Amino acid sequence: MLQYTIKRLLLVIPTFFLISLLIFVVLNIAPGRPGATGGAGQGEQQNQEQKESYRIFKEQFNLDKPILINTRFSLTRDEVRRLIEVAYNLDGTALARDRIKAQEALDDYREYLVRHLVELLDDPDPAFQRLVVNQLSVSAQQPFRNDRRGSEERRQRAREENQRIGAENLAVKQMRLDADASPEEIAAMVQAWKDWYTPDKQERYTFTGREKLSILLLDTRFAKYWGNLLYLDFGLSTVDRRPVLPTLLGKIRYSLSLTTIAVLLAYTIAIPIGILSAVRQGTRLDAIVTVILFIMFSLPTFFTGTVLLKLFSEGDPFAIFPTGDFQTMHSDPWTTWQTFKDIVWHLVLPITTYTSVSLAALSRYARTGVIDVIRSDYIRTARAKGLSEPAVILKHAVRNGMIPILTLLGGLLPTVVAGSVVIEVVFNIPGMGQYIYNAIQLRDYNAVMAVLLASSFLALIGILLSDLSYALVDPRISFD
Repeated sequence: MLQYTIKRLLLVIPTFFLISLLIFVVLNIAPGRPGATGGAGQGEQQNQEQKESYRIFKEQFNLDKPILINTRFSLTRDEVRRLIEVAYNLDGTALARDRIKAQEALDDYREYLVRHLVELLDDPDPAFQRLVVNQLSVSAQQPFRNDRRGSEERRQRAREENQRIGAENLAVKQMRLDADASPEEIAAMVQAWKDWYTPDKQERYTFTGREKLSILLLDTRFAKYWGNLLYLDFGLSTVDRRPVLPTLLGKIRYSLSLTTIAVLLAYTIAIPIGILSAVRQGTRLDAIVTVILFIMFSLPTFFTGTVLLKLFSEGDPFAIFPTGDFQTMHSDPWTTWQTFKDIVWHLVLPITTYTSVSLAALSRYARTGVIDVIRSDYIRTARAKGLSEPAVILKHAVRNGMIPILTLLGGLLPTVVAGSVVIEVVFNIPGMGQYIYNAIQLRDYNAVMAVLLASSFLALIGILLSDLSYALVDPRISFD
């Protein structure tokens, strides 16, 4: 058993990595980008402050990086020239979508453009030189270091390094030209940039073979994300710029309060009903229970929740329970008992909705499992030995018939933490389900990734626990 458990735990690591890769790729290839202002690609007509703000936003969340593979070190000078010509429509033939795409590429490629842009400063056209100078003032700005992870000493060094980078970026940002700059001003700024491109700068923007290999695999969104994930840093929310992990931890208690109670109730009620239906198979009682459970199973969660709210919260016909939220907002101090009663009163309808939906499926699985076992030879042998019917059912049939239920139990572990999206939205419970619903609407990729990765990890652990529990209910199963 121990050896099997260790092997399965080791298998969790590559499985979790592949799951995270799949989720990350799907999220990042989805249409649209978080924080987009809709003005990218309008060239010099776009407000420079908006462009700078969005550039910093993309840098902060690594949206300026390729998703999995980075080959930007292979850019050529002619490709960079073509990007500038298309982005600013110098030949007058570029389509709007091509201009937007080219401008986004110039904004994202950044340090991979610098050495080519310096070479393009020798172009004889002053107007083109001005565009190159202004692009250099963006591309030559260095990215800031992550100062949220590691030891305090490491974070302090990162903050000091960011101060130096900020000062250098400020100087570089000011080395740009207005649209009405004279040829003399352009020539002076071109020379200033050539003087700026000292040998140490040339070394910074010229990549060796080893650096190219590192860039190929590590200077990507996925690699940056996993680099933070190793420190349990799920990044910042693209909506409120707050760390995602503390927000998640603050919402888990809401989902745990709802789903844990609902799952326990569902199993407590469903297993006896399933056993009773199996024992009374073919009787009128079994038919009535089956019809009721199928009706419950066919009702969507949002429909059940909405009906319960209409009947018991809005005064039609009864106004018994609150219409939503986790607890009453009040200014007066309450005792612990008062707070507990208020929370329970708020959770009655959500738990009823959750339990009613789970109850039908669980009882059917319990019924099927017990029926299969009742027909087995060893059950007939137990009866032939003179054991009472309750002993045969409870001691032999139920124990071995619970394997389908245990299989489902493994899949419920992530639900206990991630919560129910529909129920939390319908009843306005600020748990994990509502959190990921809002995150999807707002394209908050880091928040969505955090919830999905937590659910995936718990699903893997739940499946392992489910497999191990088979040996507890069925002595014929052994992992040795």
